[in-house]
Amino acid sequence: MILTIVAPGGTLCNTTTDRVSFPGTVGRFTVLRGHAPLIAGLGCGEIVYTGEAGEVRLPIKNGCVRVCADRIEACVEPADELRQNREVKS
Repeated sequence: MILTIVAPGGTLCNTTTDRVSFPGTVGRFTVLRGHAPLIAGLGCGEIVYTGEAGEVRLPIKNGCVRVCADRIEACVEPADELRQNREVKS
């Protein structure tokens, strides 16, 4: 599956993955290969996916996600700790 995560500051992730877990507004859910199409709101929590370097945890405040034909596209507001880490690295 192709996972793309974007935020107001730019692209946070564009990778392939076999599974990704989201903090939905009504509870956590996991997307696997062949998942039915969906659009969902995201709440405060972590997006967790397995990338080339292993498990990645991305803290977010909120957002939304669209899943269709093994493409996962999320638009998120990063949590403050992620924003601070990205500013330090810049």
